[in-house]
Amino acid sequence: MLHLIVVLSALCAVTLGCPSIVSRAAWGARPPRCNSPVMQSQRPMAIIHHTVTPSCYSLASCKRQLLGMQNYHMNSQKWCDIGYNFLIGEDGQVYEGRGWYRVGVHAGNVNPSSIGIAFIGNFSNRLPNSKAINAAKNLIQCAVSRNRLRSNYALRGHRNVMNTACPGNTLYRNILAWKNFRA
Repeated sequence: MLHLIVVLSALCAVTLGCPSIVSRAAWGARPPRCNSPVMQSQRPMAIIHHTVTPSCYSLASCKRQLLGMQNYHMNSQKWCDIGYNFLIGEDGQVYEGRGWYRVGVHAGNVNPSSIGIAFIGNFSNRLPNSKAINAAKNLIQCAVSRNRLRSNYALRGHRNVMNTACPGNTLYRNILAWKNFRA
Protein backbone atom coordinates (compact mmCIF):
# COMPACT_ATOMS: atom_id res chain seq x y z
CA MET A 1 0.00 0.00 0.00
CA LEU A 2 2.80 2.44 0.90
CA HIS A 3 4.46 1.73 -2.46
CA LEU A 4 1.21 2.61 -4.26
CA ILE A 5 0.94 5.88 -2.34
CA VAL A 6 4.54 6.79 -3.23
CA VAL A 7 3.93 5.99 -6.92
CA LEU A 8 0.68 7.99 -7.00
CA SER A 9 2.35 10.90 -5.23
CA ALA A 10 5.19 10.89 -7.76
CA LEU A 11 2.71 10.68 -10.65
CA CYS A 12 0.75 13.61 -9.24
CA ALA A 13 3.95 15.62 -8.82
CA VAL A 14 5.01 14.94 -12.41
CA THR A 15 1.54 15.65 -13.77
CA LEU A 16 1.04 18.91 -11.91
CA GLY A 17 4.67 20.04 -11.85
CA CYS A 18 4.70 19.73 -8.08
CA PRO A 19 7.78 19.17 -5.95
CA SER A 20 7.96 15.93 -4.04
CA ILE A 21 6.66 16.42 -0.51
CA VAL A 22 8.11 14.51 2.43
CA SER A 23 5.04 13.16 4.20
CA ARG A 24 4.36 13.44 7.92
CA ALA A 25 4.89 9.69 8.22
CA ALA A 26 8.29 9.95 6.52
CA TRP A 27 9.57 12.59 8.97
CA GLY A 28 8.02 10.82 11.97
CA ALA A 29 5.31 13.32 12.91
CA ARG A 30 3.22 12.68 15.98
CA PRO A 31 -0.50 12.37 15.30
CA PRO A 32 -2.37 15.63 15.89
CA ARG A 33 -4.33 15.93 19.12
CA CYS A 34 -7.34 17.33 17.29
CA ASN A 35 -8.87 17.58 13.85
CA SER A 36 -8.17 21.14 12.82
CA PRO A 37 -10.80 22.64 10.50
CA VAL A 38 -10.70 21.72 6.84
CA MET A 39 -9.63 24.61 4.60
CA GLN A 40 -11.67 26.08 1.81
CA SER A 41 -10.58 24.67 -1.53
CA GLN A 42 -8.81 27.75 -2.90
CA ARG A 43 -7.13 30.07 -0.46
CA PRO A 44 -6.43 33.66 -1.49
CA MET A 45 -3.11 33.95 0.35
CA ALA A 46 0.27 32.30 0.91
CA ILE A 47 2.18 33.44 4.00
CA ILE A 48 5.98 33.06 4.22
CA HIS A 49 7.62 32.40 7.60
CA HIS A 50 10.96 31.39 9.05
CA THR A 51 11.20 29.12 12.07
CA VAL A 52 14.10 30.87 13.87
CA THR A 53 15.66 27.48 14.55
CA PRO A 54 18.91 26.03 13.24
CA SER A 55 18.83 25.38 9.49
CA CYS A 56 18.86 21.85 8.13
CA TYR A 57 20.69 20.52 5.09
CA SER A 58 19.81 16.81 5.03
CA LEU A 59 16.77 14.63 5.53
CA ALA A 60 18.12 13.49 8.92
CA SER A 61 18.79 17.00 10.23
CA CYS A 62 15.47 18.32 8.89
CA LYS A 63 13.60 15.46 10.57
CA ARG A 64 15.22 16.42 13.89
CA GLN A 65 14.23 20.07 13.42
CA LEU A 66 10.65 19.15 12.47
CA LEU A 67 10.21 16.85 15.47
CA GLY A 68 11.58 19.55 17.78
CA MET A 69 9.24 22.14 16.29
CA GLN A 70 6.24 19.88 16.49
CA ASN A 71 7.05 19.12 20.14
CA TYR A 72 7.42 22.85 20.88
CA HIS A 73 4.15 23.72 19.12
CA MET A 74 2.21 20.91 20.82
CA ASN A 75 3.81 20.89 24.28
CA SER A 76 4.75 24.54 24.91
CA GLN A 77 2.32 26.43 22.67
CA LYS A 78 -0.49 23.94 23.43
CA TRP A 79 -1.46 23.73 19.76
CA CYS A 80 -2.87 20.42 18.59
CA ASP A 81 -0.17 19.98 15.91
CA ILE A 82 2.71 21.71 14.14
CA GLY A 83 1.50 25.16 13.10
CA TYR A 84 2.53 25.41 9.43
CA ASN A 85 1.03 23.77 6.36
CA PHE A 86 4.45 23.13 4.81
CA LEU A 87 8.08 23.62 5.78
CA ILE A 88 11.13 23.98 3.53
CA GLY A 89 14.61 22.72 4.39
CA GLU A 90 17.87 23.82 2.85
CA ASP A 91 18.14 20.27 1.57
CA GLY A 92 15.62 21.50 -1.04
CA GLN A 93 12.81 19.31 0.32
CA VAL A 94 9.26 20.34 1.09
CA TYR A 95 7.96 18.80 4.32
CA GLU A 96 4.28 18.29 5.04
CA GLY A 97 3.09 20.06 8.18
CA ARG A 98 -0.68 20.29 8.30
CA GLY A 99 -0.76 19.80 4.55
CA TRP A 100 -3.17 21.06 1.91
CA TYR A 101 -6.45 20.52 3.71
CA ARG A 102 -6.06 21.59 7.34
CA VAL A 103 -6.10 25.12 8.75
CA GLY A 104 -2.76 26.06 10.29
CA VAL A 105 -2.06 28.24 13.32
CA HIS A 106 0.71 30.30 11.76
CA ALA A 107 -0.80 33.76 11.19
CA GLY A 108 -3.71 34.63 13.46
CA ASN A 109 -6.95 35.68 11.80
CA VAL A 110 -5.78 34.84 8.27
CA ASN A 111 -5.11 31.16 9.03
CA PRO A 112 -8.36 29.93 7.42
CA SER A 113 -7.66 31.83 4.20
CA SER A 114 -3.95 31.09 3.80
CA ILE A 115 -1.31 28.44 3.30
CA GLY A 116 1.57 28.84 5.78
CA ILE A 117 5.00 28.04 4.32
CA ALA A 118 7.93 28.17 6.73
CA PHE A 119 11.62 28.07 5.86
CA ILE A 120 13.50 26.05 8.48
CA GLY A 121 16.14 28.36 9.91
CA ASN A 122 16.73 31.99 10.84
CA PHE A 123 16.74 34.28 7.82
CA SER A 124 17.14 37.67 9.45
CA ASN A 125 20.69 38.10 8.15
CA ARG A 126 20.96 35.65 5.27
CA LEU A 127 18.85 34.07 2.58
CA PRO A 128 17.88 30.43 2.45
CA ASN A 129 19.92 28.70 -0.25
CA SER A 130 18.66 28.50 -3.84
CA LYS A 131 17.40 24.92 -3.39
CA ALA A 132 15.09 26.07 -0.60
CA ILE A 133 13.92 29.20 -2.45
CA ASN A 134 13.17 27.17 -5.59
CA ALA A 135 11.32 24.52 -3.57
CA ALA A 136 9.07 27.19 -2.04
CA LYS A 137 8.32 28.81 -5.40
CA ASN A 138 7.55 25.40 -6.91
CA LEU A 139 5.28 24.56 -3.98
CA ILE A 140 3.34 27.80 -4.50
CA GLN A 141 2.89 27.05 -8.21
CA CYS A 142 1.85 23.52 -7.31
CA ALA A 143 -0.79 24.92 -4.95
CA VAL A 144 -2.21 26.96 -7.85
CA SER A 145 -2.12 23.90 -10.18
CA ARG A 146 -3.90 21.77 -7.57
CA ASN A 147 -6.56 24.46 -6.98
CA ARG A 148 -5.44 24.88 -3.36
CA LEU A 149 -4.38 28.50 -3.95
CA ARG A 150 -6.15 31.01 -6.20
CA SER A 151 -4.31 31.95 -9.37
CA ASN A 152 -4.45 35.61 -8.27
CA TYR A 153 -3.25 34.76 -4.73
CA ALA A 154 -1.51 37.35 -2.59
CA LEU A 155 1.94 36.38 -1.31
CA ARG A 156 2.76 37.97 2.03
CA GLY A 157 5.37 37.79 4.70
CA HIS A 158 4.17 36.93 8.20
CA ARG A 159 4.95 40.54 9.20
CA ASN A 160 2.37 41.78 6.68
CA VAL A 161 -0.46 40.16 8.65
CA MET A 162 0.83 40.26 12.26
CA ASN A 163 3.18 42.38 14.36
CA THR A 164 6.36 40.29 14.01
CA ALA A 165 9.81 40.40 12.41
CA CYS A 166 9.06 37.10 10.63
CA PRO A 167 10.19 35.95 8.04
CA GLY A 168 13.42 37.78 8.87
CA ASN A 169 14.68 40.93 7.15
CA THR A 170 16.83 39.26 4.51
CA LEU A 171 14.20 36.73 3.45
CA TYR A 172 11.50 39.41 3.53
CA ARG A 173 13.47 41.67 1.18
CA ASN A 174 13.81 38.71 -1.19
CA ILE A 175 10.11 37.81 -1.29
CA LEU A 176 9.26 41.42 -2.20
CA ALA A 177 10.29 40.46 -5.76
CA TRP A 178 8.37 37.15 -5.89
CA LYS A 179 5.33 36.74 -8.08
CA ASN A 180 2.10 38.12 -6.55
CA PHE A 181 3.76 39.73 -3.52
CA ARG A 182 1.40 42.21 -1.85
CA ALA A 183 2.23 43.94 1.44
